[in-house]
Amino acid sequence: MPSRDDILHAKILVVDDSADNVELMLEILREAGYTDVSSTMLPEQVCPMHRQHCYDLILLDLQMPGLNGFQVMKGLKEIEQGGYLPVLALTAQPSFKIAALEAGARDFISKPFDLLEVHKRIHNMLEVRLL
Repeated sequence: MPSRDDILHAKILVVDDSADNVELMLEILREAGYTDVSSTMLPEQVCPMHRQHCYDLILLDLQMPGLNGFQVMKGLKEIEQGGYLPVLALTAQPSFKIAALEAGARDFISKPFDLLEVHKRIHNMLEVRLL
C-alpha cells in the first residue's frame, strides 16, 4: 500500500472553467495536506500538461465551453497507453455520471462538493493509482 506521504505528494491537476470552483478545490486539497497541486481553467491545456507532468490524478469538470470534459478524456486516452485515465469527473449533472464512467473516468464527484466525499474519493483513487 502507498504510504500517507506518497498519497499527499501525488501530482494533482484541477480543471474547471469556474475560477471559484478551482479556488475551492485547491483550498480543499491544500487543507487536506496535498503538496503538488496545479490547476488550469483552459481545457485545451490538459493534454499538453499531462504529457509534461504525468499527473497521478486529474479532477476534471465535464461542462466547459470549447472542449468539454468528455473531449478532454478522449485526448488523454491517446496519452495514457495503459488505458487507465487518472480522471475524477466533476459534475452537477446526475445524468453525466454514467456517461463519464463510460468515457473512461474512474469515478466522479458531485457538485456542489461534499467535503467528506471529495476527500474519500480522491484518497481512494490515489491509493489505487500509486499501487
